[in-house]
Amino acid sequence: MTSQKIRQQFLDFFKDKQHKIVPSAPLVLKNDPTLMFNNAGMVPFKEYFLGQKTIKNKRIADTQKCLRVSGKHNDLEEVGIDTYHHTLFEMLGNWSFGDYFKKEAIGWAWELLTEVYKIDKTKLYVTVFEGDKQDNLDFDQEAYDFWKSHIDEDRIINGNKKDNFWEMGAQGPCGPCSEIHVDLRTEEEKAKIPGKDLVNKDHPQVVEIWNLVFMQYNRKADGSLVDLSAKHIDTGMGFERLCMALQGVTSNYDTDVFTPLIREVETITNHNYGKDNETDIAIRVIVDHVRAVAFSISDGQLPSNTGAGYVIRRILRRAIRYGFTFLDQKEPFIYKLTKTLSKQMGDVFPEIKNQEVLIHNVIKEEEHSFLRALDQGLLLLDRIIDNTKDKNISGGKAFELYDTYGFPFDLTQLIAKEKGYTVDEEGFNAHMQKQKDRSKAASAVETSDWNVLVEDEEEEFIGYDSLNAKVKITQYRKVTTKKDGEMYQLVFNMTPFYPEGGGQVGDKGHLEMNNGDVIYVLDTKKENNLIVHYTKHLPKNTTEIFNAVVNKEQRKLSASNHTATHLLHQALRKVLGNHVEQKGSLVKPKSLRFDFSHFAKVEPQQLQEIEDFVNARIRENLPLVEKRNIPIQEAIDEGAMALFGEKYGDSVRAIRFGKSIELCGGTHVQHTGEIWYFKIKSESAVAAGIRRIEAITNAAVGDYFVEIDENYEAIKHVLKNPKEPVKAIENLQEENANLKKQIEGFLKDKASNLKDELKDKVQQINGVNFISAEVSLDANSVKDLAFQLGGEIKDLFFITGSNIDGKAILTIYISKNIANDKLHAGNIVRDLGKLIQGGGGGQAFFATAGGKNPSGIKEALEKAKGYL
Repeated sequence: MTSQKIRQQFLDFFKDKQHKIVPSAPLVLKNDPTLMFNNAGMVPFKEYFLGQKTIKNKRIADTQKCLRVSGKHNDLEEVGIDTYHHTLFEMLGNWSFGDYFKKEAIGWAWELLTEVYKIDKTKLYVTVFEGDKQDNLDFDQEAYDFWKSHIDEDRIINGNKKDNFWEMGAQGPCGPCSEIHVDLRTEEEKAKIPGKDLVNKDHPQVVEIWNLVFMQYNRKADGSLVDLSAKHIDTGMGFERLCMALQGVTSNYDTDVFTPLIREVETITNHNYGKDNETDIAIRVIVDHVRAVAFSISDGQLPSNTGAGYVIRRILRRAIRYGFTFLDQKEPFIYKLTKTLSKQMGDVFPEIKNQEVLIHNVIKEEEHSFLRALDQGLLLLDRIIDNTKDKNISGGKAFELYDTYGFPFDLTQLIAKEKGYTVDEEGFNAHMQKQKDRSKAASAVETSDWNVLVEDEEEEFIGYDSLNAKVKITQYRKVTTKKDGEMYQLVFNMTPFYPEGGGQVGDKGHLEMNNGDVIYVLDTKKENNLIVHYTKHLPKNTTEIFNAVVNKEQRKLSASNHTATHLLHQALRKVLGNHVEQKGSLVKPKSLRFDFSHFAKVEPQQLQEIEDFVNARIRENLPLVEKRNIPIQEAIDEGAMALFGEKYGDSVRAIRFGKSIELCGGTHVQHTGEIWYFKIKSESAVAAGIRRIEAITNAAVGDYFVEIDENYEAIKHVLKNPKEPVKAIENLQEENANLKKQIEGFLKDKASNLKDELKDKVQQINGVNFISAEVSLDANSVKDLAFQLGGEIKDLFFITGSNIDGKAILTIYISKNIANDKLHAGNIVRDLGKLIQGGGGGQAFFATAGGKNPSGIKEALEKAKGYL
């Protein structure tokens, strides 16, 4: 049975059980401060479990893209080593929000596995929660009784809190669970050890395939448990493991989920899967990781140096490193897998097909970049090895290579071992732990429980129509971080404050008390469908009615910039082509940033066309045409653009200005004329195929023009107020160029005279013509001098030292016919560079080094003789 059919049968089964089939939510989370990625199937439904969103469908089923590489659920280091852990995986799930409970969940799971998928009942084991004294929880007798009507009691196993009590995090919804495990071993192996003895023992062929979670408690900040207002079902079945069980193989990587990618890696690298362990691990790492990286990019997360982008970069670099070390791949190759992946999964997840070109280009550029870093790391490692006297490289040096240059520790170990060195692994781990502790301390958040004052199902946002309102606090809590100290999060029954989202920053403002006091709202964010207002202080009387006031000026400026991003998007597609898609944005009161897909630098003339187009729309004073809560398909049919990587509901908000129409929840001006003017400040590359425009509007443009005028007046003053400042600058540039030519001529004459002097200083040392001198020439002049001497003197070893503005430069030239591994200019200059407190390198016949200690030049010139 193919994986496509397995997936479809699951969805069809639950559709017949009156479940609504919903598409996978994006892999990358944009409005959840507690998580970077969807790491479990239940994440998109957190607000339902928390009672913070109205439930429209009590029964839901789906297949959800999940990623586990950081935080509590971290499988990264197991991936590839074994055959059943993954970074990206699909989680098949069925959900009940206050509808059915244990009986139906257990019965339907058994029916699907044994009657639809026809898994042999003798291969299955189930676990039930044994209870926990610390939490005062009893044995889950209810689940046990339901299970024994389906499966022999000797196949029902008690599970402890670690394995059979599922929690969303340190706080929040939780409950006991029942896992279903399958034993895929041979009959001979089963005869030796019963399968029940291997359940939850990390055996590669006795694995959990489905977890049925019975959500019935809420974990409080103090660790106590209270009953949820309703009982829910949350199940998750590992799609890849299910395919393994149904396709008669003993490894997830032997299923058709992975075999097409494995075959492609074999073709590209000329290495065969199944021949040796190191090769197999490398191939498994690569085919797993390319899926994680590709799906993340398709959902809007590019590799970067921070946050979720850093996680994606780390995953990709792990794959590159395995290819580099074990498959001898010194050039980019992983990007070539994107076509196979798109063909394989594009029908189920159309975003992977729609973004195929972007994924291909981003991965290719990242591979190029990291391979360059590996080359640099190899040079640095050579230097470290040269400076290590006791054959043991310090953990600190290895960590510096890892932390500063991204050079993998195990690669450092491998290369060191080949050269007869060891690496202080304990010291490396100590440095790594210190960094983790610092990072953990900096990001640690201590969160108290919500204090609920008023039961309110869903907070109403009224900020499109009003910037102030009479509000009540429905709930609040205290949060403490190292960065911000103690703060309070307030939730109102209604709010005019726009929460951060869609690229736009959250509103600021204040609360007015009845006694005239004011509490400032410092930020507004959205968390699990709650609009949360951040304040430094809590009102003394939390039950009174407050006047919530948004900062009008900041909102106006943000609205101008957000509207400008819509017009900019339209302009880019008009000037550059319809291939342009928005890939990210940041809208603040003072400026805007807009990322878009385009595979070439935007030329100045094109930028001017784009700017002119936007300003023309501003002058037209186009009115805002807003449609709220319309069906998403209706908006799409009207031509609205949906942004990739965004999660849209059944009803959406469509924003139109003239011919620009987009799905957007942000705030906008009523007429484009309110923007006043649009000015592009810069255009640059973000990643392969992604460009960025930074721009300003409204008051910021006025400030910009004032600054330009002030700079212009300052330049005129420096130039003695000429009538034609531009002409005066051109004259200065011409004069400067002429002076440079004169200086170059003087230096050439000086070098020519010096050449004759140096030829008289030739020393014969073991058949080599040796010249050393300290000269007062720049680097280019020294290079010219070296090659002139090399053309006139055979078998030459020439070394000079120069002190240029307090910086030392060493230059070595060796005639090509005598340059070799022992007489290698690059190696020699790297060694001598230590004497000037610097470093360098180059080719066997020519190399340079720079340093900050000119006083070491004399010693370096003297030491150079020793190489002969």
